[in-house]
Amino acid sequence: MAFARKLAVTAPLSDFVAAEVTPGPDYVTEVDLLKFARSNGATIFHPVGTCRMGTDADAVVNPRLHVRDIGGLWVADCSVMPTVPSGNTNLPAIMVGEKASDMILEDVSRSCRSL
Repeated sequence: MAFARKLAVTAPLSDFVAAEVTPGPDYVTEVDLLKFARSNGATIFHPVGTCRMGTDADAVVNPRLHVRDIGGLWVADCSVMPTVPSGNTNLPAIMVGEKASDMILEDVSRSCRSL
């Protein structure tokens, strides 16, 4: 927070900063900032990795996102990611969904040809 404050008052960024909203001017010292962080800090990460992908017995979905032992069911969200991305999960979730849609179409097309 102290570094962000220093950065915010430097040009050209300072041209776009009207005022500090939080923690605000009442938090001056390092102790003040630490107190603010402890009382207001929270994670911004979204849960991922709750539906592990793999080929072993502990995996929930296979590498093509099929749910193990349940036909016609795929998982296409952040739960298949092994770790939390360093940024927001929106774009990675979209990417998983796009890849899943390609694989689902391939799988369905393949199964229709075999009929």
